[in-house]
Amino acid sequence: MTSQAVPPTDASNGSRQNRQAARQRAITEAVMSAGAVRIDELAERFGISQMTVHRDLDELEARGLLRKSRGVATALSTALVESSDVYRASRELPEKEAIAHAALEFIEPGQAIILDDSTTALHLVPHLHTKKPLTVITNTLTIMNELKSANGITLLGLGGQYYNWCSAYMGRMTTTAISALRADLLVMSTSAISDDIAFHQTLETVDVKRAMFDAAGKRILLADHTKFSKRALHAMLPLAAFDAVIVDYATDRGHVARLRKAGVNVVVAKRSGQTR
Repeated sequence: MTSQAVPPTDASNGSRQNRQAARQRAITEAVMSAGAVRIDELAERFGISQMTVHRDLDELEARGLLRKSRGVATALSTALVESSDVYRASRELPEKEAIAHAALEFIEPGQAIILDDSTTALHLVPHLHTKKPLTVITNTLTIMNELKSANGITLLGLGGQYYNWCSAYMGRMTTTAISALRADLLVMSTSAISDDIAFHQTLETVDVKRAMFDAAGKRILLADHTKFSKRALHAMLPLAAFDAVIVDYATDRGHVARLRKAGVNVVVAKRSGQTR
C-alpha cells in the first residue's frame, strides 16, 4: 500500500498561525525597542531562517508597522516615510504628556475641537472629560475608539481611505468632509520642523492637516523637542501661522528664543511636578 499524506487539520493550521503571530509580535517589539535591527540578527535571535524573517517583515511592512531597508528592519522615520503610530506612541512619553496638559489649557467646555492623527494629540484624550461638554472631530480611528462611549463628548468621525501606519483616514473624502465644518480649535502635531516650518513625509497627511487648519478658528501646534532635529519632505505650515506652539521642557532654549523673537507664541510645557 502506498502511504498518503495526512492533510493538516484546522488545529495544526491554527497552531502554526498562532506561532507566526507570536513571532511577529516579538519581532515588532524587538525592532521598535532598538529602532533598527539587522535581519540576520533577527534570524539568529529567534532561531529562524532569514527567508522566514523576510516573510514576516513583508507582512509587518504591509500593516505599516516596520520597514525593510538594505538588510535592516527599522521602525524609524525618514525624510520620506513616517514611522508607524505604534512606534511613535512609545516614544517621548513624559514630554508628550506634559505637552498635552499644556494644550488642555486652550480647551473650553462647549467647544468643537479638531484632533489630528498625532500620538501627541492622543495624550489629550484621557483628559478631555474635564472639559466636557465637547464636540471632538477627528480622522483618527484610535481616538474614535477611545471616545465612542465617552459621556458628554459628541464625536464626529471623518471617513476616507484608511491608512494603517497612522491609524487614520485621509484623502479627498476626508478633506471634503473637513471643508464643510467650522471648529473652534485645532490641536495638531508635525513630523519635523525645518527653518521654523512644519513638515511631513506624505502629501496625504499634509492635505488633511491643512484642511483642518483652514476649518479651525484657533490653531495649536504640539511639538516635542525631537521634531527640531528631524527632516521630512513636504512643507506644511509655518510655525508663525499658529496661535500657539507648545514645546516640551527639553526643547533647546535657542529654538524657543528664536521663535519668540520672530513673534511666535511659544508655550514651554512644564515637567511633571515643576512649578515654574
